[in-house]
Amino acid sequence: MDKRALGKDGIATSAIGLGCMGMSGMYGPADRAESIATIHAALDAGVVLLDTGDFYGAGHNELLIAEALRGVPRDSYQLSVKFGNLRGPDGAIIGNDSRPKSLRNFLAYSLQRLGTDYIDIYRPSRLDHEVPIEDTIGAMADLVKGGFIRHIGLSEVGAATLRKAAAVHPISDLQIEYSLISRGIEDDILPAARELGIGVTAYGVLARGLISGHWRKDAAASNDMRTKTPRFAAGNVDANLQLVEALRVLAESRGVSVAQVAIAWVLHQGDDIVPVVGSRKRDQLVEALGSLDVTLSADDLASIEQAVPADAAAGARYPEAALKMMDSEAKAG
Repeated sequence: MDKRALGKDGIATSAIGLGCMGMSGMYGPADRAESIATIHAALDAGVVLLDTGDFYGAGHNELLIAEALRGVPRDSYQLSVKFGNLRGPDGAIIGNDSRPKSLRNFLAYSLQRLGTDYIDIYRPSRLDHEVPIEDTIGAMADLVKGGFIRHIGLSEVGAATLRKAAAVHPISDLQIEYSLISRGIEDDILPAARELGIGVTAYGVLARGLISGHWRKDAAASNDMRTKTPRFAAGNVDANLQLVEALRVLAESRGVSVAQVAIAWVLHQGDDIVPVVGSRKRDQLVEALGSLDVTLSADDLASIEQAVPADAAAGARYPEAALKMMDSEAKAG
């Protein structure tokens, strides 16, 4: 497994991380045994970065990961955990809470569920607009000093927030959506991260399966969160799948899969970017890891971007209400 460094502190991690959210019902039913087997397969392949959130399945995901990691040496994997996303009993998102007192409480519960005494990278899931980011980062810095967390990360914030946070404490990485059809970070956020020496852990590299080459319009379960996402809506999904077919022609000419080309494109955007793949099954993981063997020339990259131009996707990446809560979607300046 290739290694990449996150942040100017140079945290060495695997070139690809495993996002575990989908193993806790966010995309419809998941097989517990297969999920655990997939985590084991990832570790066996050299994937060390496991990403979760304390709100994924209301704690279910952390408990699942703890079960999968039982007996595995703690220094052989890294846990990236998001906090602060508040949910109601019906699963509805009801806000964000990054107050210093709250984040200490969230961390205590995550440590218990994960069966560990420290988190490698801890990050607020979204910016809490009622709490200065300096206060949140300051409280997290105290937790770094206490040994409860090793590194501080951020998620879905804009360039201005990155600068404010980095002025308080070194930031290892920004977790943010980045794929062939989600390229909003390229204008301001990615340049700011590089200026500050902050790495990027890119989620949604296959646009939640939409550009995997395997998506079918009838594939989503009724409780799949993707059914509420604009890019999967009627009309939009057809246009987006046309982009996938254009990408498929290029992939087949190279003897690789659509998913492998899409992930390889993200890998080729810089050594400071680590794609986080959301594989829920071992065969999906094997396919994703195959992207590490795909070398793209300048001509290949140009052909890919011709097949899937920037801003070509139909529909926004999140529903409007969610976008309004995301600091990364705020206009620069």
